[in-house]
Amino acid sequence: MTTLRMFSVAVLMMSIGYLMGLAEVGPNFVNAQQPGDGVSEETATKIREANRSLLDAMEKLKSDGRYEAVTEGPNAFLILSGGGNARQDLESGRGVDPETFAALYAGRATPEIKNLIGKDEQGRLTFNNEVIRIYSKSRLERILANRTKLTEVAF
Repeated sequence: MTTLRMFSVAVLMMSIGYLMGLAEVGPNFVNAQQPGDGVSEETATKIREANRSLLDAMEKLKSDGRYEAVTEGPNAFLILSGGGNARQDLESGRGVDPETFAALYAGRATPEIKNLIGKDEQGRLTFNNEVIRIYSKSRLERILANRTKLTEVAF
């Protein structure tokens, strides 16, 4: 009989805890996740400052004729690498930088490019009916080496 009583008490306690949880009764100091975007205000401020710096660098690269994107927003990969021409890369069919590649797949192409993007029978993204590829490994290595020189930060 003792085992039955202990089991009953355990079931009762679990039921009470479950019901209190459903009703959100009890202390509120324990949360699995905080609401919001998950970053502190200090971190969010640093991100906004970094974005403003990227936009300034992007404008300077554009004025120097060293930057053209085919996606919305600044392309940090091209900017931090000293510039690039994503339109030329896309039209050549030899591959695009990783950020352009990701943005195209996410549907973030500029309006004039968006009309030329499609999918092949295997579901791969295409531009003018040619599969969009990412830069070759050797080109990525070259660009990242230049980025390391420019940013003075080794990866």
